[in-house]
Amino acid sequence: MGETRLHFQEQLAELEERALGGLDLVVEQLDRVLESLEHQDVELAQVVIADDDRLDGRYLEVHQGILSLLALQAPVAGDLRLVAALLHTIKHVERMGDQCVNVAKLIPLSGHEPPVREEILSKLVQMGQHARAEVLQCKRAFRERDAAMAEDLVLRDGDVNRLNREIFRLAIDAGDDADTREWAMMMTLVARAFERVGDNAVDIGEQTAFVVTGLFREFSDSSHPMPS
Repeated sequence: MGETRLHFQEQLAELEERALGGLDLVVEQLDRVLESLEHQDVELAQVVIADDDRLDGRYLEVHQGILSLLALQAPVAGDLRLVAALLHTIKHVERMGDQCVNVAKLIPLSGHEPPVREEILSKLVQMGQHARAEVLQCKRAFRERDAAMAEDLVLRDGDVNRLNREIFRLAIDAGDDADTREWAMMMTLVARAFERVGDNAVDIGEQTAFVVTGLFREFSDSSHPMPS
């Protein structure tokens, strides 16, 4: 019985590594999509879209691996929390990859020489870098079972949300030229995608706190008005 339990825990630990490794794939995708956005590189954007298959494959691998593991042995309470958290986490990883693809698909739509507004583009790059930092932090918090580090993600996410609002305001004031306004509106969709990456990182932080404490709670309540 003890040997069976040990084998179960070894397999679960391996699945955790595969799930957290998915966050490394997300960081790679974010790096590519940020470079593509900054240089309006359509070819690199296509690489991001094509490479999403790796993240989808990682999601299926971890998800099916956990279900197969559960079919062999019922986990005890602590392991069950980890199992539940990993199922949520790998789904958030897959969603982050989808948001990178959403950004990549918008880049070719802006045309060969889009009417770029540097202030908007600069803030988008900052926003993407903040989201990237959140991805790395949520991975570290989960691996180290650090609930305080996980909850600190809310503060980092505040910077992402602030930039999202600033980009929206800049897009509204982009000017009367139709092409410029169209480009600016597309960039608000890019900002929304980066904002969702940050939200998913916070969600993974919430799963970390659940594994550590055994209680699930949301770090912040989106139904409350944000401070001005």
